[in-house]
Amino acid sequence: MTETTAAIQAPEQSRTVRQLVRYTLIGGSGVALDLLVFLLLHNMAGVHEQVANIVSTTLGITSNFFLNARFTFERRDRMVVRFVRFYAVGLTGIALTYLLFLAFTDALGVDPNLVKAGSLPPVLALQFVLNRKWSFA
Repeated sequence: MTETTAAIQAPEQSRTVRQLVRYTLIGGSGVALDLLVFLLLHNMAGVHEQVANIVSTTLGITSNFFLNARFTFERRDRMVVRFVRFYAVGLTGIALTYLLFLAFTDALGVDPNLVKAGSLPPVLALQFVLNRKWSFA
């Protein structure tokens, strides 16, 4: 690697790290909202875990989209297109969590609350990469 190439890559890496930190912090607020709504719907209102997951995740996705557009990726153009893409990426999280519920709750009897909580880190990592490369590119 040449000195010039390294000089160009350093600011990009720094920017990526800042974005990841912001995305993670905003994601934390979305996770808290998602988990709170899930727990309220599933545990208090008796809503089936799959339905509660769709509703809670949708609220988290929507909140995270607006916060990430403003603070993480600093993009406010083509908001409708970006939201559709962001939501599509969010659906990957719903799908992954759905599969985890099938595998762990339905097949193995693991508490849905634990499965939901355990699904959050891998979903966050997958979605950061997809959103950075597609939704906010």
